[in-house]
Amino acid sequence: MPAPAEEARRLAVEYLVNRIDYERAVAVPYEERQYKLDRMRDLLERLGRPDRLLAIVHVAGTKGKGSTSALVAAALTAAGHPCGLFTSPHIERLEERFVVDGRQCDGLELAALVDRLRPVVAAMDAELAQASPPEPGPTYFELTTAIALLHFVERGATHAVLEVGMGGRLDSTNVCQSAVSVITSISLDHTKELGDTLAKIAWEKAGIIKSGVPVVSGVVEAEPREVVRRVAAERGCRLVELRRDFRFDYRPPRDLQNDDNPGRLDISYGSGGREHTTRDIPLHLAGRHQAANAAVAWAVLEELRRGGLNVSETAVRTAWGKLRWPARVEVVARRPCIVFDAAHNTASVAALVETLRESFTARRKILVFATTQEKDVAGMLRLLLPEFDEVVLTRYRQNLRALSVEELARAAGEVGATSCRSAADPTAAWDAVLDLQLRDDDLICVTGSFFLLSQMRRAIDARPAKANGEWGVGSGE
Repeated sequence: MPAPAEEARRLAVEYLVNRIDYERAVAVPYEERQYKLDRMRDLLERLGRPDRLLAIVHVAGTKGKGSTSALVAAALTAAGHPCGLFTSPHIERLEERFVVDGRQCDGLELAALVDRLRPVVAAMDAELAQASPPEPGPTYFELTTAIALLHFVERGATHAVLEVGMGGRLDSTNVCQSAVSVITSISLDHTKELGDTLAKIAWEKAGIIKSGVPVVSGVVEAEPREVVRRVAAERGCRLVELRRDFRFDYRPPRDLQNDDNPGRLDISYGSGGREHTTRDIPLHLAGRHQAANAAVAWAVLEELRRGGLNVSETAVRTAWGKLRWPARVEVVARRPCIVFDAAHNTASVAALVETLRESFTARRKILVFATTQEKDVAGMLRLLLPEFDEVVLTRYRQNLRALSVEELARAAGEVGATSCRSAADPTAAWDAVLDLQLRDDDLICVTGSFFLLSQMRRAIDARPAKANGEWGVGSGE
């Protein structure tokens, strides 16, 4: 029989996952009737508007928004400003989404927060059911957004960094007033919901820009950059841009396969009278794309300093030199080396490939890949397949959005692959990897989806590569 605390947590998670969950839905109806900001505002009003007690950094972007959010939050915490961090999706446990000063919400806290929500949500469900036409009540993501804000206030946070779930304009986080709005990058992803051009996607993400609130942009492509510029100008916002107002130079770590060492970063910032170059900043997050994220995060911190917040260079160096962020070129084991990365579009796959080339040496490279419907599968495989000696294609379980192994194999064939292995699920995929007679100087890269990474962790821990169980990756629930 589970302990009372475990049972309380289980019931809380069960309550949430039984709500409408677009993270796992095959079709995501991205329009005002389903993604309804009025419903989110109503929910927060009934909860006392916890968001208004926090200075919020709001982060949107196609890729890099989670890492940028984590970098900003870590620096604020190191500088002595209690900071909440809300990100999605989680990899192992829902509590990963709700972090204050580096500490995740625990199971009992989650259960108590859900208990606070239950009567409010029940009242909203009843009222919305009587509307004409009837409307759905708060969704899974809306409730987790509310939980994050409540948790941050209860834990005494003064600041919060909120990562947008999808898009920006209609995201539940967009009901909050921000101190700084951030757009990390724009590339093609979620094209069915957000649009099939960079300009359309940029317009959706620029929907987080609030009147008069400073904007930090890492967008460098001309078409989406002009959209961000236009929206910022229309709303009277100060705009700070990568490659115009700040720049960076990155020196990657050379042997992450065998050594846990940070890269190094120089940042030149020159906007609003705050011109300086800061050199040799340690950055534990690996990859040139993470250096770009760090430069954006630095510019965000400069905007907060401009508003009077004290964030010392020493605090940033301390925070960034030790920050680990799961599923972003995450080395989860060595000898053989296992790398987890949540790349799920062509831009993030390109960044992963570049990082593997720069910072890893391997006798043999093995890929385990699964992804989601409506992604540019051919584009991702076209970049990945030439980099690997062995390829295992699989499908993650318990999610209707998972792309079938047959469709993956067909896409691989269309881009010229002839010898990919197929595995029905992550457990079978790991068995296929073990059948390759691994050596210490091999590299196994698992990528394509957050959902795959979660299930691969369990598969690896259930059957470690070495008979004596010398290593595993540490799984959760």
